[in-house]
Amino acid sequence: MVTFHSQPVTLVGLKLKEGDMARDIRVSGSDLSPVLPLDCSRGKVRLFLTLPSLDTPVCAIVTKKFSNALKGLGNTIVAYAVSADLPFAQSRWCVSEGIENIIMLSDYRSMDFARGWGLLIQELGLLTRAIYVVDQSGKVTYREIVPEIASEPNYDAAIAAIWASM
Repeated sequence: MVTFHSQPVTLVGLKLKEGDMARDIRVSGSDLSPVLPLDCSRGKVRLFLTLPSLDTPVCAIVTKKFSNALKGLGNTIVAYAVSADLPFAQSRWCVSEGIENIIMLSDYRSMDFARGWGLLIQELGLLTRAIYVVDQSGKVTYREIVPEIASEPNYDAAIAAIWASM
C-alpha cells in the first residue's frame, strides 16, 4: 500500500517487479524530443528514479543524494529521473542544483511511462516515488516503491543493487 501524508492512494497501470523485463516507454527529453530510455542506454546498468515533482523538498533531496552517490561510477551506469514536470522546469532545476549526472525525462504528455510501470497516482495525476535498477539486458533487478510518498527511499539498498548488476 502507498500513502501520501498517511492517506492511501491508488497506483494505476501495469506493475513491474524484480525479474520482469523493463518496458521501454516513450517520454520527453529536455528539448521535448521523444526518448526511449532503455534504447538510448543499451548495454548499461540503469537507475530510474520516479518522482512526483522536482519542486518538492523530498524529490530534490532524493535526486541530489543519488547524484552524489553515483559520482564515482562514471559512465558504467545511466541514471534517469522521470516526473511529470515540464522538461523546461526540469532543466532549470538541474542547472540551479548542479545536477549533471542524472538525465531528466518528462512524462507530462500522456503519463504512459507512469501507467506502463504501474506508478501513476490516480488521485494526483503524478508519478509515485520509486527506485528501479535495470541491468544491461533490460531486466529489473531492484524495485522499491516507497510506501509513504513523502518519505525517502532506501539509498543503500539501491546502490547495492547497482553494484550487484554491474
